[in-house]
Amino acid sequence: MPVYTCTAAQGSLTSDLKARLAAEITRIHADINHVPPAYVNVVFSDLPADSVFAGGRPATPLILTGWVRRGHPQEEATRLALELSSATARISGVDESRIMVVLQDSPARSAVEGGHVLPEPGEEREWLRRTEA
Repeated sequence: MPVYTCTAAQGSLTSDLKARLAAEITRIHADINHVPPAYVNVVFSDLPADSVFAGGRPATPLILTGWVRRGHPQEEATRLALELSSATARISGVDESRIMVVLQDSPARSAVEGGHVLPEPGEEREWLRRTEA
């Protein structure tokens, strides 16, 4: 259901770090938004160092963007962003001052996974039952 993209300069994240980050992003999202871990998608985008800037200057930020279904309580969305930022810093070794987490949302009905329109938050069990049948 959710899609997270972690963007960093090439070479700043090893394969092991990517695997650990993906596992922790998945765990945090599944715990807070009550979805099965199998439905959390994490992709990595490695850009050449000369393609990453902050403040108009070459930089090495780590940017985590995520798409989530609209309708989760704001307190949970804020908690999700904060926990993702902290975990990303802890695992990657990148100072949290260089990490940006942005969560974007849209209605569940605007997304399709596995040929099925996504459920509204709170309707996951029924959706899973219908899609697994």
